[in-house]
Amino acid sequence: MVLPSASDFPDLPGAVKSIEPGDTIQIKNVSAYYTDMPRKDVVDFYFNYFSRSSFLNIPLVTYKLNHPPERIREVLRDTQQSTYVEEIIHPFRDSVFINGFEWDNDPFTPQNRRIKNILIVNGQTYQFKVTTFYQESLVFLRLIVFYLSVGLGCLLVKEAGRLIKKLKNES
Repeated sequence: MVLPSASDFPDLPGAVKSIEPGDTIQIKNVSAYYTDMPRKDVVDFYFNYFSRSSFLNIPLVTYKLNHPPERIREVLRDTQQSTYVEEIIHPFRDSVFINGFEWDNDPFTPQNRRIKNILIVNGQTYQFKVTTFYQESLVFLRLIVFYLSVGLGCLLVKEAGRLIKKLKNES
């Protein structure tokens, strides 16, 4: 619970880092990249990095969640274009959202109008724009939530045992 997470994310290999407003320092812990790297490779790259602590490279309990594309508009910003959203989570700790936008597969734009979303940077066309958003948590809040959850779990187990014993006695 107190091990530091890997929060200083590396740049996506072979990608061009975005310098658009909102993709750099305007929103804390956000970065974006133009790439042709497929979704699975992008998510695996960040999952492998995020699943280890920055302290002695200790492995951390890590899960992936797949969200609908609309989810990123609730988490990051209303204007975020999205084709997929995956979240990599450390339970009771922090998470990173990985948002991918594939310009020619945008579910919110009719097929005949998708060409307006083409991703051209420095004269090169890219298939995807990947945005990462790291949501960190404070250590003392992690511990409070964890211990409250453990305490509630113990109470639930104790109450379930009491109910089972009562049902056996009535039978």
